[in-house]
Amino acid sequence: MTKPRLVFNPVSQDYFDNPYEIYRRMRDEAPIYYDEAEDFYALTRHADVAAAFKDYESFSSARGCDLAMVRSGEVPQRSIIFMDPPDHRHMRSLLNKAFTPRAIQSQRETVVELVEHYLSQADPERFDVVQDFSGPFPVEVITRMAGVPEEFRQQVRTWIDTSLERQPGQIDQSEKNMQANIDSAMYYYSLVQERRENPQDDMISRLIAAEIPGEDGAMRKLDDIEITGFTTLLGGAGAETVTKLVGSAVVEFARHPDQWQMLLDDRSRIPAAVEELLRYVGPVQYNVRYSIKDVELPSGTVPAHKPVFLMGASANRDPRAFDDAETFDITRDRTQAQNLGLGYGIHSCLGAALARMETAIALEHLLDFMPRYEVDFDGLERVHMQNVAGYHHVPVRVLR
Repeated sequence: MTKPRLVFNPVSQDYFDNPYEIYRRMRDEAPIYYDEAEDFYALTRHADVAAAFKDYESFSSARGCDLAMVRSGEVPQRSIIFMDPPDHRHMRSLLNKAFTPRAIQSQRETVVELVEHYLSQADPERFDVVQDFSGPFPVEVITRMAGVPEEFRQQVRTWIDTSLERQPGQIDQSEKNMQANIDSAMYYYSLVQERRENPQDDMISRLIAAEIPGEDGAMRKLDDIEITGFTTLLGGAGAETVTKLVGSAVVEFARHPDQWQMLLDDRSRIPAAVEELLRYVGPVQYNVRYSIKDVELPSGTVPAHKPVFLMGASANRDPRAFDDAETFDITRDRTQAQNLGLGYGIHSCLGAALARMETAIALEHLLDFMPRYEVDFDGLERVHMQNVAGYHHVPVRVLR
């Protein structure tokens, strides 16, 4: 029996249902995959993806980070993920101040308080891990840091989910996606203007006061559009990552109860479990770049002027990089290869330490809340989103 033709379609139902089977074939059969119909390339092996993440001079972010954006050639709003150096370096050094180890640790009490709040409201008989827990709490953390008033914090999550949603077959943004982006941007824009009038102890106010080098080398302030772009991005990245990672964690531990038992027996394994989750079921599947020139990679050549998918989630399961790469193992040797779950190189996730801390605290409290549980596998519902994987619903019952 002949194998079906290898087709990678980032918005197909098959891909949404199980991207890992497609990745395995791509790594083995077409590590530098080319799609003639859509005219893009995709890298799936660890050596190629890591090299491309590091080579920002060849693989540009300035045209956007999804296929529709990169292909259109329309430069998106000024946001750090759509920048190359030197602009990226100036903005990154400024934003790093919001995510210093001390700044992250200062959020610990807030995270614990929110995790305990949402778990205290959960019904052990009918608990949806995503809707009741991992959806609401991370967006509260990040929007509170930014300066969003309490009554709008969950609304931000709705805008994010709607803007990233993709129907099977849909590459370009729909009107619904665009409207969510517009509503979110208008909200943040008005909040930035409010903070100019009345500064508070929050990230938006600090960005208003900050200065970065301009094109002529002189220091300049950020304008309202730049601050809006960053806070919109921050809300999305800060909410989506942990929401999806914690939902996927509960599913994987239900499939691997021996690994859950290890955590019950020894809580000091939680940080290693977070790393393995990021490797095995990391929420961010890929980033799209634009090749500035012909690029030689370990597996071959990517030609100039093409959209290129850097498939970090595939690279993280590459058996050329990790022993037993398709096995979920929280005790694995993590020195074998770079974990690409939160990116790599200059665009690695700004809030990575915060995401790790939130996930670790969530796992710690879930071990107390549901030391024994079962997932209703028939009730699982995967998200259909641009470059993000995970679950919209993870129904569980706590066992007594």
